[in-house]
Amino acid sequence: MPKLPTGGGRDERVPPGQTLTDKFPVLSYGPPPPFDPKSWNFRVFGLVDEPLKLSYEQFRALPQSRQRSDFHCVTTWSRLDNAWEGIKVADLMKLVKLKPEARFVIVHCDGGYSTNLPLAEFLDDDVMLAHRHDGHDLSPDHGWPLRLIVPKLYAWKSAKWVRAIEFFDQDRRGFWEVRGYHNHADPWKEERYSYQEDAD
Repeated sequence: MPKLPTGGGRDERVPPGQTLTDKFPVLSYGPPPPFDPKSWNFRVFGLVDEPLKLSYEQFRALPQSRQRSDFHCVTTWSRLDNAWEGIKVADLMKLVKLKPEARFVIVHCDGGYSTNLPLAEFLDDDVMLAHRHDGHDLSPDHGWPLRLIVPKLYAWKSAKWVRAIEFFDQDRRGFWEVRGYHNHADPWKEERYSYQEDAD
């Protein structure tokens, strides 16, 4: 479990405006979508030399990794030292050859959700497609069977129920980004809402 600071001190890993918790609140747009391992697949497409499509069995056979990282929700709670297990994006990308003009990513999810990232942040070494958290399979509410984890950005970028990755040459906002959330989402700069972009 994350250790809360004692003696009134502030953990230097906690961004401004955030409060530590040892719980893992559930925040979602809509209910968890149904999951059938026989029909589920994972796709990579867009600005790639060859689109990739993997069955659930093929996806789970990819190299597995573990990592610990912090998790910051835009609703002002942070949870430290989460233990994630899954496939590093760096390992997934060994199967994909990007076209030179690829600069941005859209993450497509079941349930009608999507989010966008600059390519450089998507390819960061701590970005993972996770299926386990703190020693247990993700619950449906937390994104089972697959959740993107982007520790350096607010948690709405860590999309649940991921089904596909699409590469673009231009940025395209995702679900919350077109509904008033900041396009970048750096918790250390408190990039919470799109109106703040005018001041960047």
